[in-house]
Amino acid sequence: MVPLTVFQKITTCLWEIPKSYRADMRVPARVYATKEILEEAGRDSSFDQLVNLATLPGVQRYALVMPDVHEGYGSPVGGVAATAIEEGGIISPGMIGYDINCGVRLLRTNLAFDEVKERIGDLGTAIFREVPSGVGRGGRMKLSTAELDAMLRGGAGEMVERGYGDAEDLEHLESVGALAGADPEKVSPTAKKRGHDQLGTMGAGNHFVEVQRVEEIFDHEAAAKLGLRAEQVTVMIHTGSRGLGHQVATDYIRIMLGVMSKYGITLPDRELAGAPFTTPEGQNYFSAMTCGANFAWANRQLITWEVRKAFQEILDTRDQALEVVYDVAHNMGKIEEYEIDGRKKRLLVHRKGATRSFGPGHSEIHESYREIGQPVIIPGSMGTHSYVLVGTAHAMAESFGSSCHGAGRTMSRHAAKRRVRGDMLKRELEGKGIVVRSGSMAGLAEEAPFAYKDVDAVVEVVHRAGIAKKVARMRPVAVIKG
Repeated sequence: MVPLTVFQKITTCLWEIPKSYRADMRVPARVYATKEILEEAGRDSSFDQLVNLATLPGVQRYALVMPDVHEGYGSPVGGVAATAIEEGGIISPGMIGYDINCGVRLLRTNLAFDEVKERIGDLGTAIFREVPSGVGRGGRMKLSTAELDAMLRGGAGEMVERGYGDAEDLEHLESVGALAGADPEKVSPTAKKRGHDQLGTMGAGNHFVEVQRVEEIFDHEAAAKLGLRAEQVTVMIHTGSRGLGHQVATDYIRIMLGVMSKYGITLPDRELAGAPFTTPEGQNYFSAMTCGANFAWANRQLITWEVRKAFQEILDTRDQALEVVYDVAHNMGKIEEYEIDGRKKRLLVHRKGATRSFGPGHSEIHESYREIGQPVIIPGSMGTHSYVLVGTAHAMAESFGSSCHGAGRTMSRHAAKRRVRGDMLKRELEGKGIVVRSGSMAGLAEEAPFAYKDVDAVVEVVHRAGIAKKVARMRPVAVIKG
């Protein structure tokens, strides 16, 4: 493991492992963290994995990890690595992750908590009924191959075309809810089979739908732009590309392992297997990844429709009462342009459990938010706060426009289950006024709040580091899980 004595302190929230630490490092490695988070993360292999990111062919400037850091597959969760497309930079499926475009969508209502607090239990039950959840669980929509291919190309927009939302929803989705260049032919029949009935489903693990109340506003001007106010009811949706995205990763990790020698690539960890972005294998994976990303945006769009249906049933709201604040991706590879050593370069930015945090004025931000920066949505662990932040110019200069994505685990799921039973945890959360609806008590135990870092401390790091700016904090009132 990387000794903590190796880290050089840049600021109170930023540390660096110098390039000289290991002979195969092409760039330094940086960690956004407090000293306490640094020490805690040093207990697993997170920083060894971070150093490995600094060895990727074509990697630029430095490898990064955010304060929600913990050990992952190949890359630490919270990892960011940018490779130069025109300089042999690779694309790595393991660095992007198995749950392609796992992400978070935030909806705002026109309701105050006091107006609905007596119906929160009924609302939680209705959402649990409308949004299928659990491992492998299928949903209401069964797609033919042709229909699924259309969804892989069109993402959330295709779902809106089918009547599950309206055009205004798309304005506030990262990449307008669909990436260009998706080719369903690059997605295996096995992946399509796994995904054909999973749109509109939550899955299991740390995925959820959560009803919240806005507890505190930090930046009133930005909050007003985002349509957020104190005591407002919001809904957060956290899920991704389900079995389809997982299979895309599985398929292409196998392919990349088979071609690295052809391209003369040697890596310290086979889990980071990749190929130069411009090669046929790199392009095929990027196209398949794009399909997975579009599937995830379509999935969150259908879940949005299901949540609106539940609100309508219980509270007699109109669809317009639940408007999209924003939708961000966590596990993604995106083509972006940055200045490196005085010249602009096209980079493939890998974000594994990290969120884009583009600053004010960026052309990819919808004009209604462009003045304040891209919204950054950070869910906490179950039963704890979640946050809305906005991106900054400093993030564009220092972190490839990236921020953290959540609280970050400190304990394995097995360890969490050994410490608490799901039914006990459910009673504990309900004792705090949080309605819980879950199909699995074992799954609930895996996501116990004590298995995660303190989200308040994690968010404070990115805020103090200047790579995202706090806008609002929400507290859960109902948690719906698989």
